[in-house]
Amino acid sequence: MGYRTCRTLMALSLLSIFLFVCAIAQKADSSAVKEFQDRIDGYLSAKKKQDIAKKPTDSPGKLAQEKQQTAEKTQEARPEAQRGDIFTPAVTEYFKQQIASTLRGPEGGKVRASLRHAEPLPNVQLRVNAKYPRNLPLQSTPPTLLMNLPLLPKELQYRIVGSTLVLYDMSSGLVVDFIPGAIPAA
Repeated sequence: MGYRTCRTLMALSLLSIFLFVCAIAQKADSSAVKEFQDRIDGYLSAKKKQDIAKKPTDSPGKLAQEKQQTAEKTQEARPEAQRGDIFTPAVTEYFKQQIASTLRGPEGGKVRASLRHAEPLPNVQLRVNAKYPRNLPLQSTPPTLLMNLPLLPKELQYRIVGSTLVLYDMSSGLVVDFIPGAIPAA
């Protein structure tokens, strides 16, 4: 075999290995996304079983009362809820990779700048299945980052508290789950 043939075969072998590794990584990513979506569906299904009948109202007092009732019913539906119920280790790893990739990408500087300009947060302890702390602003997640995370149903939102990614239930005001250290330091 000639030198060129050897180099060509070696290059093809390396390309094959690279494509194989990429395929495995892609399968792991789609598996993590499916697991995440299945767990979200399970959460919403358990919550729906506890739903209270809501009547249209403009009264802030009645809206607050409905939100409190929704929170209580949701908590009852998940009495043993804990961190990692939605963000399992595989799902957490996927999210951290997506976030890190976004922050390293061409829009990463803008995302970091957006996060830095957010209202300063006190040192806070988040708890799954507990009300989002009243003293914390609901910091929105930068759109560029949202584009790289799995879509959520309309009832849920991603929120950022310091370096923590929070899954927030808007109708109940509860923390569904969270990933500490999801936003790497600059």
